[in-house]
Amino acid sequence: MEITESKERDFLVLSVVGRLDANSINKFEETLIGKIEDGNKNVVIDLSDLEYISSSGLRVFLVGAKKLDEFDKKLNLCNVKEHIQEVFNITGFTPIFDFYDNLRSVTNK
Repeated sequence: MEITESKERDFLVLSVVGRLDANSINKFEETLIGKIEDGNKNVVIDLSDLEYISSSGLRVFLVGAKKLDEFDKKLNLCNVKEHIQEVFNITGFTPIFDFYDNLRSVTNK
């Protein structure tokens, strides 16, 4: 798994590439929570290159969403592939996040 970051307007964009599983969740969690604790409250996670997410990977998204909820913000997810979206749907986590078709639709809101 690889994480890149960029800024779009006042949004921090984290792009996740590869697999988000037990082998990679620590790096992802440290990055996501660290960025939120550093003051980034408008966070977008671009999942266009995410191939797989495990239940432990989902937990990291929940931790990030809970952290942002303290600031009355939601975690924004964009470019979610159909099979990844299905995982969020099956687990009932869909209402916890804001989903967008692409990065532009998030940053222009």
